[in-house]
Amino acid sequence: MDLKAILPDRIGFGTAPLGNMFRAVPEEEATSTLDAAWDKGIRYYDTAPLYGAGLAEIRLGGLLSRKNRDEFVLSTKVGRVILDEVESGSRELGEKGSLFEAGRPNRILHEWTADATERSIEGSLQRLGVDRLDIVWVHDVAQDFHGDDWLGKLEEARTGAFRVLTRLRDEGVVKAWGLGVNRTEPIELTLALDEPKPDGFLLAGRYTLLDHEHAIQRLLPMAQDQGVGMVVGGPYSSGILAGGARFEYADAPPEIIEKVQRIKEIADRNGVTLKAAALQFSLAHPVTAAVIPGATKPGRIAEDLAALHEKVPDQFWRELREARLVSPQAPLPDGI
Repeated sequence: MDLKAILPDRIGFGTAPLGNMFRAVPEEEATSTLDAAWDKGIRYYDTAPLYGAGLAEIRLGGLLSRKNRDEFVLSTKVGRVILDEVESGSRELGEKGSLFEAGRPNRILHEWTADATERSIEGSLQRLGVDRLDIVWVHDVAQDFHGDDWLGKLEEARTGAFRVLTRLRDEGVVKAWGLGVNRTEPIELTLALDEPKPDGFLLAGRYTLLDHEHAIQRLLPMAQDQGVGMVVGGPYSSGILAGGARFEYADAPPEIIEKVQRIKEIADRNGVTLKAAALQFSLAHPVTAAVIPGATKPGRIAEDLAALHEKVPDQFWRELREARLVSPQAPLPDGI
């Protein structure tokens, strides 16, 4: 099913930060942020069992379980089953091992088989307090979590999660499924298969103002040809495009800081905020169905919505292109 027909708006809310990503977020702060998102009209929410070992789903469920289920669109992910038993020590999460160290201590089973997929969905429904999901993403079958073993994980998902989710979609239990990853290659390989066919994908960090060259070369033309939509996760590149200091979930390297400064100089000259530039760039590609910035503070929601609707002069985009700060192939707003 066409993602654009499912999603209620071009902006949603990504809940990874509410899983205590980077820091322990107080309950009151998390609740206030979710309430602000709802009150400002956000009706698409994305989450995952991985985010704080179920913490983000529990917090999101505190909001959504009290709402009319027909009033919002909800996506979560499979590939991680959260167990009741507790484990100590650091988790094995590839390049992102310490990302949710302030989350719940529950043991996480990393598995993309058919049985684990069904268990994952059941656990998510319980934590979220809802009776159904709209979209399910197959989470993190990529190099950043599995290194050289990632192709084996993708194959496990192909013969397990993909088939379960195809059946659930065909039965009308879910509206759509796809991959939720931080790399383009798993999606490219999946789109090259004869069957099964995903409806879309959630690509985090790979179609942003700072990092889009690779996606635009092969993945996005494939997706456009097949009518497959994209949800853009991490549109602020882990925060560096929103006034933060992180890129790719770590301290930004000097070359990225320099690039952001060059973009900011052009933005300041044209009276444009970096947030507006980031969101509107990601949304300009015809494959993009929505962007899902995350937040842990209520005020960020209003900022995101203002950035979405901010008037950005054509001259800003032209200067970015002339300075080679965006790919010549990247579609820009208003057909520039």
